[in-house]
Amino acid sequence: MPYVNIKVTNEGVTKAQKLELVAGVTELLARVLNKNPATTVVVIDEVEADNWGIGGELVTELRKRS
Repeated sequence: MPYVNIKVTNEGVTKAQKLELVAGVTELLARVLNKNPATTVVVIDEVEADNWGIGGELVTELRKRS
């Protein structure tokens, strides 16, 4: 049973986009690794941007400068 965990910042990812991610990852595992879609688990975690760091900085601070 494959388990895939996708983490994104909680900045407006829609339900439709999440569904597309779940369906796409499930299809990819079935096609590439011959995994059973019925037993493939995909979890999407939304993380506060203040709890996400890149290159030693918080995402919120990086985005303020962009």
